[in-house]
Amino acid sequence: MSLTTAHVSISLDGFVAGPDQSRDDPLGRGGMLLHQWHFDADLPGHEVDARWTARLLRPRGAYVMGRNMFGPVRGPWTSWAREHGGDWRGWWGEEPPYHAPVFVLTHHAHEPIQMAGGTTFHFVTDGFAAALALAREAGGGDVDIAGGASAVRQGLASGELDELTLDIAPVLLGSGERIFDGPADVALEPLEAEHSRWATHVRYRVRRAGPVTDR
Repeated sequence: MSLTTAHVSISLDGFVAGPDQSRDDPLGRGGMLLHQWHFDADLPGHEVDARWTARLLRPRGAYVMGRNMFGPVRGPWTSWAREHGGDWRGWWGEEPPYHAPVFVLTHHAHEPIQMAGGTTFHFVTDGFAAALALAREAGGGDVDIAGGASAVRQGLASGELDELTLDIAPVLLGSGERIFDGPADVALEPLEAEHSRWATHVRYRVRRAGPVTDR
């Protein structure tokens, strides 16, 4: 049985990235604070965070990723290449942390980009369902939705997301990118949780919500 998961850091007011995302500030204003728990996971006192960092970074068979997660490029890829003198190859340098096929959602076709360490970015113009099917085939079934907010929302809306892990940081961003906008047609069943000074980590089973009835 295949398992489709997502694992994201989120603020107390429900944002997974801050406002005004840009090449210089890819997580938006204040967004880096959401991830401090795992940036510092190797420090004394962060044993809980270290365990959940290991889960975040564990190998997956394949990934689905939104274009905004892949990079700041908007419009045709060729426009970026002409303006900046080269193709955008992601935020992570020549060896991204995925080490597996990554299927990027986009409206603009692009040839695959093969990186060091086993990561190849494939660009899918046929929508979320097509990207997920390709990722399941390439990865032997198990797929992680790597972000950003739109890709996770599409996973929730599709009914194909089996588990969602939230690392809830004690941060208020006020605005930015959310994963829970739209109708509340999913239910989250907590499977396990751990708390540290820097985050509350919860793994949920995702299922369709039943009809709301008066009691």
